[in-house]
Amino acid sequence: MGGVFGNWPGIVGPQLAEHTRPERFEDGELTVAADSTTWATQLRLLSSTLVKRLNEELGHGTVRRVKVVGPSTGPRRQGGWRVR
Repeated sequence: MGGVFGNWPGIVGPQLAEHTRPERFEDGELTVAADSTTWATQLRLLSSTLVKRLNEELGHGTVRRVKVVGPSTGPRRQGGWRVR
C-alpha cells in the first residue's frame, strides 16, 4: 500500500493529486481527503474507476472501496443564525 501513498500522482494524475491525498487504508477501504467539496464530489464520481486502477497496481481485490472525505470546517456554531 505504500506505493499508493508514494505514487499518488502517478495513479490518479497530477491534477487530481494536487487536490486530493490518500489518508489511510484499512480492511480494503482507502480513505482519501479532498481539499474542497468540489474535488470531493469529483473523486466520488470517479471512485469505481479509482478502485479498478488501484487494484491493477496492487492486485485484484486489494481495494474494495474508496471513502472520500471533504475538508473539515469544524463544529457548527449554535445560536444567532437560526431562523425563527
